[in-house]
Amino acid sequence: MSFAYLDHNAGTGLAEGVLEAMLPYLKQQQGNPSSTHRFGRYTHAALDHARQQVADLVNVEADQIIFTSGGTESNNQAISGVAQLFDSGRILIGSTEHPAVLEPAKRLQKLGFEVLFIPVNADGLINIEIFETLLTDDTRLVSVMWANNETGVVQNIARLTKLTKEREILFHCDAVQAAGKLEIDFQAAGIQMMSLSAHKFGGPKGIGALIVDKKLDWPAYVLGGGQEHEKRSGTENVAAIVGFGAAAEQAKQQLTHYQRHCRELRDLLEIRLREIPGVTVFAQSTERLPNTVFFSLQGFDSDTLLMALDRKGFSVASGSACGTGRQTPSHVLKAMNIDDMTALGAIRVSVSLENTKEQIEQLAVVIEKEASRFNHLMNR
Repeated sequence: MSFAYLDHNAGTGLAEGVLEAMLPYLKQQQGNPSSTHRFGRYTHAALDHARQQVADLVNVEADQIIFTSGGTESNNQAISGVAQLFDSGRILIGSTEHPAVLEPAKRLQKLGFEVLFIPVNADGLINIEIFETLLTDDTRLVSVMWANNETGVVQNIARLTKLTKEREILFHCDAVQAAGKLEIDFQAAGIQMMSLSAHKFGGPKGIGALIVDKKLDWPAYVLGGGQEHEKRSGTENVAAIVGFGAAAEQAKQQLTHYQRHCRELRDLLEIRLREIPGVTVFAQSTERLPNTVFFSLQGFDSDTLLMALDRKGFSVASGSACGTGRQTPSHVLKAMNIDDMTALGAIRVSVSLENTKEQIEQLAVVIEKEASRFNHLMNR
């Protein structure tokens, strides 16, 4: 039996050349980047190069990059750091955000900040009219993700920031799922902070970045030797950072090819799914990531269908990898006003360059067979 990994929104394998770029810093090049001898200078130069590679991916200057342990840390620092700048005020959070944004926002609530969750429409898009009414003179921060990790829905970030810039409100964007899949321009988007994670586009796990506007004096949050522009002290994970940089450069180079290939597979799967009675494809009428299909099959809970597909060799997800194992409807689908029964059956397929049309055709056949088998049992 052949196996097809179709859960690339949860994590990707290392892109070609990334491991080779990392190996010297796992073996021979053991110097600490803060050391002034030749070994230290060599690894420091490698950090500088990787920082520029990541900066080029999202159109920022290299000194705007603060390397972190991943998207979760970046999101936490962007949200929690507000408490170091302000004593109180309003915080606006997209209602379909990742838990790495929702949870630190709830902690701000306990500290006395007013935290409101911005509603979305049936397609998962921020309701602009309501959003504008929520902006007040004491609004300190808005956090809205670029693209949703479950539905793939892409928000119109520039339209949102146009409203926040007029009021000088900080805007944070979780771009973890968007980077490497969409063209990201930090400057043009008008945001002040952005979160990235390497393992979503061919880099190693455990490394990410928080990108900060040069005009924003963001507070230090890990104190010590002053690494990462004195914002996050501690000896850098050189090998992972080098891998992050290599993956970022490759993602930028192959973006057009990636989008064309993934969109072709996504559209093929959706065409096949629409032929199956009882299938609901979420947010199909709005812009989404080129690689993501989020759907529900009537009568199935997601875990049952997921395991049936797994037995046939297809690795898919029931939503966010950070939310698996919970027998509750996706908060993303609940925010989109999807009923519980439909939401409990949600399955996410996320493809990449390694996937093929043949795999998608085979997946559709298996889903159709499972649906027919279920309907046959129900009609006995």
